[in-house]
Amino acid sequence: HMQHNARDPLRDHVHGRVYRITYPSRPLVEPAKIDGASIPELLENLKLPEFRTRYRTKRELRGRDADQVLNAITTWTSSLDKNDPKYEAYLLEALWVSWGLNKVDQVLLRQLLKAEDFRVRAAAVRVLRYTGHQVADQADLLKEAVKDVHGRVRLEAIVAASWLPKEQGLPILEEAEKMPLDNWMVHAHEAAVAHINGLSVREKKEEDIKSNLSGGDLELFNMGKEIYNRDGFCATCHQPDGRGLSASLFPPLVGTPWVLGSEERLIKLVLKGLMGPIEVLGREYPGQVPMTPFEGMLNDNEVAAVLTYVRNSFGNQAPAIRPEKVKEVRATVADKKGFYSPAELLKEHPMEK
Repeated sequence: HMQHNARDPLRDHVHGRVYRITYPSRPLVEPAKIDGASIPELLENLKLPEFRTRYRTKRELRGRDADQVLNAITTWTSSLDKNDPKYEAYLLEALWVSWGLNKVDQVLLRQLLKAEDFRVRAAAVRVLRYTGHQVADQADLLKEAVKDVHGRVRLEAIVAASWLPKEQGLPILEEAEKMPLDNWMVHAHEAAVAHINGLSVREKKEEDIKSNLSGGDLELFNMGKEIYNRDGFCATCHQPDGRGLSASLFPPLVGTPWVLGSEERLIKLVLKGLMGPIEVLGREYPGQVPMTPFEGMLNDNEVAAVLTYVRNSFGNQAPAIRPEKVKEVRATVADKKGFYSPAELLKEHPMEK
């Protein structure tokens, strides 16, 4: 129903526009006095339920003398009924007024960071996020907020930490990891850690892949990393972090005996490919999309390298796989035609208990 649709041939010319929906028998809201209102009158407007009225009131207060408004806020907040269910909400409105004047009321801020209502605490953390130029102990306050019992407060603190210098922000993000990271904050935390280190999320994940290997095993590891991340190779399905794509039914490579167990079973799987139902870490995968057989695509050194990388990345830790072992297994399966099935592999190499 926008103006540019007025001549659209598909426009509905039967029904009219909806301008307002209301109860005909209910009296309309009486507009609050804003223009020409005194500062105490404006502060009383902050108790009204209409959001736009409170918004316009705060806009008006930003144009008044800052010192007068701040003094009035102190008087107004001290007169509020502490037993009122909306007491903390009114204090939050007052905090927002001081923030709008770019002179955040730090006494009020600290009070609301410990509010009973988690929504008020979260809102106070957001104010803290933007007012570090005024709040000297911003980092210390965020470090406390990131321990909050409610995830929404911790999420605000995680995001706020990403704005800080590395030496201040990283300890806050490390503290956040000690608390549960639910689905709403795990990616925010991941992005915050990457950003504060000056990296993209993908670069940070790659940086986090460390190895305790040395010598020739480390050379295999480094070669395997390049092979794993080639377009159309391992990372396409199993992802750069090795956690797979559960929605697309591609299993993870992290912490599973399919990766960390029998070397011979794993080499056969990579050489000949895999197709059919498989259980990984207690979850069933239909295996309708086959895993690519790399027998003709990678030589013995390359197979050993990528498997050494997978067995020592993403938190995995297992012995390196030597090219000689790949050569030996390749010879034993040279005459096999087609994919392995998980059941076939488990019959030849039962899963370790």
